[in-house]
Amino acid sequence: MNRGTELDQQKVVQLDRGLFFVSYKSAEDLAAPPRVMVSPAPGHERRIELVLHPDADEAVLWQPNSALVVRVEAPATLLVQVLPMRHGGSRAAAVRIEPITPGSPPTLSRTTMAFAPTAAAPASALTQDVGPGLRLLAHVAGLGDVMVGQNSWIAGPTAPSRVEGIMLDWPDIPAGLDIRYAVQFANPQAGNSKLVPLGTFAGTRGRALPITGIVLEMSGPSDLQFVAEAVFLSAPTLRATGRRVVLSGPTGREPLVGLRINVESVQPIEDAVPVQPEASKASRKEASSGRVRVFRSRPRQDVPAATGSARSTHP
Repeated sequence: MNRGTELDQQKVVQLDRGLFFVSYKSAEDLAAPPRVMVSPAPGHERRIELVLHPDADEAVLWQPNSALVVRVEAPATLLVQVLPMRHGGSRAAAVRIEPITPGSPPTLSRTTMAFAPTAAAPASALTQDVGPGLRLLAHVAGLGDVMVGQNSWIAGPTAPSRVEGIMLDWPDIPAGLDIRYAVQFANPQAGNSKLVPLGTFAGTRGRALPITGIVLEMSGPSDLQFVAEAVFLSAPTLRATGRRVVLSGPTGREPLVGLRINVESVQPIEDAVPVQPEASKASRKEASSGRVRVFRSRPRQDVPAATGSARSTHP
């Protein structure tokens, strides 16, 4: 490797006073990626400080996803040099230099220092106080991991966004109650439709694989049931109740873009209609003589099904 070859891959970067993050993003040859050397230009050594990892003894980034920090006291020149790992090896590498800004102290008056969210902020982004009971964590595209408490939307009708994974948790879960859940994808994936216990993440992160179905199951005390709502892309909001709930779009391939889960007590069945006393013979005879006979039926009772059923509701 001669000096001329090294200089061909050298970049000169002008930096102002500040703090900078130098990251080795990618390389064409992952089997033998080139190394990236960072150094001050001659004469600028006193203006630049290189902050290395405690285990590193030189400013060299050996592979993608490695990084270091550059501190610049005054405008200076930084040299970034890419060297092949072996003779004739690849010298194609992507290196990014980004400023790190500390921000500035706020100058807002007391009347404008509000902690409430603005109207533009989705409610699902507020995770400071989820309260007791069932908790729902979801990995949402563009937001990352978001956690809410019972009966609160993640994404949803007013702020739909692709949900790629979920986790349920319940620190103070009632004794004897067991909850399991599963996610489904449009195409076969590892973990597809596999039921997992509380505290287990089901789905993916950062792979752009939206969930297309949710399964919720519980066992234990019979006086509890799920009340779940889901929004799938280009479909009405679904609502399902029961001890086993299955939610999916019309075709089973629509991405999940909103989810709300609650656990509630099962509504007791109303008392049976009391039996009317037997009519006297005279009254029966009188009634039978007429041409029109009226039969009084019991009021219809709605009995919750053992398996959750979903129906469309417009948000």
